[in-house]
Amino acid sequence: MLVTTSYNRERAYAYAKRWAFDRNPLFYNFTGIGGDCTSFVSQCIYAGCCEMNYNRENGWYYRSLNDRSPSWSGVSFFYDFIVTNRGNGPFGEEVDERELEIGDVIQLRNDMDRYYHTLLVTGFEEETYLVSAHSDDAFNRRLDSYTYAGARFLHIIGVREYYKDSEVCFEKFYDGISLNG
Repeated sequence: MLVTTSYNRERAYAYAKRWAFDRNPLFYNFTGIGGDCTSFVSQCIYAGCCEMNYNRENGWYYRSLNDRSPSWSGVSFFYDFIVTNRGNGPFGEEVDERELEIGDVIQLRNDMDRYYHTLLVTGFEEETYLVSAHSDDAFNRRLDSYTYAGARFLHIIGVREYYKDSEVCFEKFYDGISLNG
């Protein structure tokens, strides 16, 4: 049975802190071939929910380099999944930047109106957000240190999931042992 539960922001933060300057061996490193930023943020969000959506058409999942959804590692595909997901997995909405919390997402846009970078909110400091990312590896980097033309802000509302032991899932995933509890 599918139930709606809370997104665990503390686990997303803990995962970002653990893996911001390293790579979880369970995932391919996309740095240098399009960037690892959205995959890293997806990993952080997965740490906070332990629920993937394996729908081949419009899901959000990672099994391997050759068996993953576009939304796992693609900036615009990630956005489309998060704001339209009605099935299992995390879901959210685009919000005003003042509504962001730790564990939420910021996507940066260039001057050609293309969204190109995905960041996880991991803190707040003096009128700006602290973010964590891959490709340009960062943990608690000030958002105002980036150069960008615009941004969109995604608040993760919750998770629709099938019952499972999320504690076991998180521990094995956090340690880079298994994607499945």
